[in-house]
Amino acid sequence: MLRERYQAENIFERVQVVGLAMEPVLTSLDKVLDEDGVFQGVKADLGRRYPQTLRRGRWSTPVEVILRMLIVKHLYGWSYEQTEQWVNDSLVLRQFCRVYLEKVPDDTTLMRWANQIQPATLDAVLEQVLRLASQLKVTKGRKLRVDSTVVESNVHHPVDSTLLGDGVRVIHRLLDKARRVGRGPLGLGKKTVQQQGRAVRERVLQIMQAARQRGETAADHMQTAYQDLVALSQQVVNQALTVSQQLHQQATPTAQTLAHQLDTFVPRLQQVIRQTTRRVLADQPVPASDKIVSLFEPHTAIIRKGKAGKPVEFGRLVWLDEVDGGLISRAQVLSGNPPDADQLVPSLQHHQALFNQPPHLLAGDRKVFSPKGEAYALDHGVSYVVLPKPGAKSQARQTYENQPWFRSGRNWRSGLEGRISLLKRRFGLRRCRYHGDAGMQRWVSWGVIAYDLVTIARQLAR
Repeated sequence: MLRERYQAENIFERVQVVGLAMEPVLTSLDKVLDEDGVFQGVKADLGRRYPQTLRRGRWSTPVEVILRMLIVKHLYGWSYEQTEQWVNDSLVLRQFCRVYLEKVPDDTTLMRWANQIQPATLDAVLEQVLRLASQLKVTKGRKLRVDSTVVESNVHHPVDSTLLGDGVRVIHRLLDKARRVGRGPLGLGKKTVQQQGRAVRERVLQIMQAARQRGETAADHMQTAYQDLVALSQQVVNQALTVSQQLHQQATPTAQTLAHQLDTFVPRLQQVIRQTTRRVLADQPVPASDKIVSLFEPHTAIIRKGKAGKPVEFGRLVWLDEVDGGLISRAQVLSGNPPDADQLVPSLQHHQALFNQPPHLLAGDRKVFSPKGEAYALDHGVSYVVLPKPGAKSQARQTYENQPWFRSGRNWRSGLEGRISLLKRRFGLRRCRYHGDAGMQRWVSWGVIAYDLVTIARQLAR
């Protein structure tokens, strides 16, 4: 049965240590998290874990404890295991997380509860945090600056040969499970799996060795190795399709689970085979939209931001809105690599709905500029629109952008670059550690929520 919180007590009163108390920022953050709007949204998601979660069963870990431990996890950049360990060992964190002297939930328990929280719920929590900041006079929503950044997926650098090797390895593992748990001649013999796996690894190694060499001989060796690797991968796909049909005919839960896993990974391996055949064997260009760069994180996009150190990044593009007071008001995970100019109107609409007024100042970089976007902002009540125009400019445009208010707004916008750097270094937005598309959205939202809560707490502590 889901419960909201433990009976409140002050464990500091039970420990004879002079000066044992929370630091000012945690004290302010403790008061902010007492707001019911942040609490109720998370409770609604956790209550849907099972049909009778809210009414029956043994007592669960309280919602309040789960919420605060997840905040602590993303606040300090810990793993689930580290969160359990440090909360368990610290009286200050026990008091902050409202665990008191009860048992701290296991890392696996915290993980299962965390996966129940939906991205839409976290978006609503972020909006509630911004409304709270407005009530506390931390922000007035008078300024808005926008920019995008890339949050990397937790994948290795994608190469066709290693993707094929990953696919064969995963499907071989599933076929071996089918052989051991299935009824009848399911899966492949252990010797056959070992032989195919050894042959695939040898071809991958040959490709890696040929890639380090130059000349026509090395290119021919690589081409031959790729042909063998593609043929072996297609052979494994055909075997997996046959086993999947046999598993679907069995009614046991284990057989259905294995069939579902094969139905998930076989199409991904087939896509890798197609793109390898086109790109390597047929020497044809393959659009980024037709490529898959990870079998385990298929939502990962190929993004070119024009950076000197990282010309190509593999992850998801995240759009950020920041208001005065240093708070992130919106963090949207985008699909693919859309133009930045397309995100200006949604940002203004969200700001209007959140603060019931347009921003007095809107600032963005050159990629955000578009005549339609600039006109839309002016028509909807934005007094100062700071969007530098890229490329050649007329004399009138140069005069317009040389005005003191425009230059001041452009300088203020550059501060968002430092904010993005802080989010990446301190709050985990450099690389996502969660899985799947929903995991990416949860990871970004938790990082932004933790940052906003700390910013509000620091303002209150001052």
